[in-house]
Amino acid sequence: MKRILILIVVLFGTTISKADDDKDKNKTATDAMLFGDVKSEEEHIPFATITIKGTTIGTAADLSGHFKMTNLPVGKQTVVISAIGYQAVEKEVELEAKKSVTILVELKTDNIGLEQVVVSADRNAKSRKETPTVVNSISPKLFERVQSVTLSEGLNFSPGLRMENNCQNCGFSQVRMNGLEGPYSQILINSRPVFSGLAGVYGLELIPANMIERVEVIRGGGSSMYGSNAIAGTINLITKDPVSNNFEAAVSNSLVGVGEGFDAASDYNINLNGSFVTDNYKTGMSLFGFHRKRDAFDANGDGFSELSQINNTTIGARFYQRVASRGKLTIDYFNINEDRRGGNNFDLPMHEADITESVQHQINSGAVNFDLLLRESDKLSLYTSMQGVDRGSYYGANKDLSAYGATNDFTYALGAQYIRNLDWFLISPAIITSGIESNGSSLTDKKLGYYDPVDDIHYGNTLVADQSLTTSGAFVQSEWKAKKLVFSAGLRFDHYKIEEKSANTDDVAGNVVSPRVSLLYNLSGHLQFRGSYGRGFRAPQIFDEDLHIETSGSRKVIHENDPDLKQESSNSFTASLDYSNHSGNWQYQILVEGFYTRLIDPFANEYGSPDENGTVVYTRVNAEDGASVQGINVEFNASPSGKLQLQSGFTFQKSEFDEAQEFGETKFFRTPNTYGYLSMNYNPVPLFNMAFTGNYTGNMLVPYFGPQLSNPEVGELRESSSFFDTGVKLSYDFRVSDDVKIQLNGGIKNIFNSYQNDFDSGIDRDPAYVYGPLSPRTVYLGLKIGNLY
Repeated sequence: MKRILILIVVLFGTTISKADDDKDKNKTATDAMLFGDVKSEEEHIPFATITIKGTTIGTAADLSGHFKMTNLPVGKQTVVISAIGYQAVEKEVELEAKKSVTILVELKTDNIGLEQVVVSADRNAKSRKETPTVVNSISPKLFERVQSVTLSEGLNFSPGLRMENNCQNCGFSQVRMNGLEGPYSQILINSRPVFSGLAGVYGLELIPANMIERVEVIRGGGSSMYGSNAIAGTINLITKDPVSNNFEAAVSNSLVGVGEGFDAASDYNINLNGSFVTDNYKTGMSLFGFHRKRDAFDANGDGFSELSQINNTTIGARFYQRVASRGKLTIDYFNINEDRRGGNNFDLPMHEADITESVQHQINSGAVNFDLLLRESDKLSLYTSMQGVDRGSYYGANKDLSAYGATNDFTYALGAQYIRNLDWFLISPAIITSGIESNGSSLTDKKLGYYDPVDDIHYGNTLVADQSLTTSGAFVQSEWKAKKLVFSAGLRFDHYKIEEKSANTDDVAGNVVSPRVSLLYNLSGHLQFRGSYGRGFRAPQIFDEDLHIETSGSRKVIHENDPDLKQESSNSFTASLDYSNHSGNWQYQILVEGFYTRLIDPFANEYGSPDENGTVVYTRVNAEDGASVQGINVEFNASPSGKLQLQSGFTFQKSEFDEAQEFGETKFFRTPNTYGYLSMNYNPVPLFNMAFTGNYTGNMLVPYFGPQLSNPEVGELRESSSFFDTGVKLSYDFRVSDDVKIQLNGGIKNIFNSYQNDFDSGIDRDPAYVYGPLSPRTVYLGLKIGNLY
């Protein structure tokens, strides 16, 4: 695979060189200039993006909404003008040497994102209304409305998604999509599957919100484009791109658990963002920094934490360089350094506390991407992404010296993609996307040695896991577009191989063919039908929540695979009706989507009994029969003007095994049948903003293995209550100058403290008995300065 990619680079090297040669031949300035003024209803739009279609030439409007471009290619050109919250516009202009052209651009508002450009549907940028797959986008504005410090808090505000905390001690969290748990969703960073399973254990709470430009969500099987683990869907994190010279700095402090009779915990955050571009917009860099310090929170006064202590510092950057007029090199890097600890006695060393679950993450992630535009509208992309995770850990109770661990993980993605636009292919004009990829991950997990002074024994390091996973894949997809119809069909082939070097076990390997078809039909000018089918798979590796250990004074839970575990497969179907319209100043959208996923050989847990040391093994097996997940997502968005926006979504679903599993139950645990969200934003005057949010979580089945039972080893199944978590945020902007503002903001999360009230207590508690909203009532104040918002 690597040799093939190297060959591709060599073959296209001549093309790149030719582009540079053409540049040299045209170094004599054409002096063809383009001037412009971007407005919406007589209001200028700052930082609007202006590009010449079919090239990488671009610029951005200044704070007054004006722009200037020089030395442009002569002839007929298409200029694309876009801005967040507005519909993009294309204008044709005739450019002549040593002459200037001025255009006046009027953009229409798009307050609910109907015309937003997305990239996740088929790895190609296009309007959301033109994609045959439903793509939901979570914008930076929504992260601000909910005062989301990290990625995790904002994911509750997309249809079909629900964030949950799975551990009282350390705060291990995951996102469920369409009723399926976290490992069924593919997490991407800038469309690359480099977010490792180890990083994913705590990763959604590790990634700061201020590094994200937007999050794109695709529900349903997307394996033909993105590979394994996209059974439930895909969550693509798009990082901030440099578009103009700007900056932003913000600080906030929250008090978690206000008014509950116990000491509130402080949660302090600092955000920094900056963007710098050259005058010719050929070179640019964006920078971000984040620091968070959160104290542990004890919800029931037993001295043990329900929310872990966190200390996180993250820095990162994105750099781009335009090569000639049709090439672009992009480099990304970020570093996350986080310590988190839960349990009790935080002032003591970890092995001196009654319970400690602690991890120290050092994550380095980098990516290089080269895009080259060919012919009139084709594009070649060459890319590589890498992520290294060094994790120190302690999962122990009763002053256990043997509970220290060290885990190292390296993940990479390497690939090439080509997008070909054809005037005619078989039945109509078509876009063909094809590519090859090589993905891999290697992990070693060690239990660290220690000295026992009582018995005067030195214990050495113990290798727990030494595992690697490699996947080589190739994909092709064709999309045909007719007057009312868009149809796409794709196929992906993957060969995976899993090696476990720490045990005398055979390698696990498999070949998987994953088809995918999608259809968009415009029933009328305002009503669209979409349907899709996708096949996915999960390889039987231990790279995700299995590396989290639930610990109490009487029991420790670890995970392992059954020796005969085989891959899990799925068939996923979706169908939706999407109605959007304008009525006067009103913009509104109603979407109803049905989904059905059939799991074949689904993974399930068998709960073992504690040994003499209190260790319980959860063994991952294939359920004897299959399982199915089905339901309906309903989405309603509306905006009467730029002053008011309403977004909402609700899910009705059912997740069941065909035959009874643990506790004689067929239903999936920790999966409510109903959940949803509401978000409303109101700007009564330009400098003042009010945001109201709400999240509903229905009741669910939660296993309990704790000291309240006469036989904790057997456990029991409990049904939780339902919750409605509401919040409000107020902000006011003060103008320091024409281009700098200061914002003062404050608010309350979970106003009515709709929060779990039966947490287990004491050293023998069951730390996995957690459900409901992520945090109790929280009051916060913040200050922001910059020209970026």
